[in-house]
Amino acid sequence: MAVDPRIDAYIARQADFAQPILRHLRGLIHAASPDIAETVKWGMPFFTYRDKNLCNMAGFQRHVAFGFWHDKVAPDGSRGEAMGQFGRIRRLHDLPDDATIAALLRKAMALIEAGDEPRSGVKTPRAPLPLHPAFSAALDADPAAAATWAGFPPGKVRDYCEWINDARTDATRDRRIAQAVEWIAAGKGRNWRYEKR
Repeated sequence: MAVDPRIDAYIARQADFAQPILRHLRGLIHAASPDIAETVKWGMPFFTYRDKNLCNMAGFQRHVAFGFWHDKVAPDGSRGEAMGQFGRIRRLHDLPDDATIAALLRKAMALIEAGDEPRSGVKTPRAPLPLHPAFSAALDADPAAAATWAGFPPGKVRDYCEWINDARTDATRDRRIAQAVEWIAAGKGRNWRYEKR
């Protein structure tokens, strides 16, 4: 098993609830095959098989996300309210059992071995998220931000709406709106730090 020290550091930086989940997932992934390598892409841990993306995981303030890179790999009852196919993971119990994850890893590796390319079919567009009224007003008040916003693709719009709509307090939402308008006026997506330069 090739261990990337950047992933050790990534896990150590996460919230206390997230660390055991991330360590558990990492162990399950490496147990699936000695040929799985790990790296960091877009600021988060990625696992590759035969130099192809296999799966990734990420820690957030209140949840962990985990998902397979190939769109043909999804658990039964897949939840799409967060990045990955497993929804917002807040404790180990939120994951399927280890045998199910192992089976999904085998399926993902088999697809890579067969040369099946991910995301090759037509994706059904997701319904747009609501635009918070305060966010809408802030965009309207800044002509540069409004012009950029109008040209954003659906994914960038969704990233901002999800970030703002998920705020748990008005103060947090207001801070996020102010930051969002500044970034949008500069032509930046919500995840601009991780976008390819």
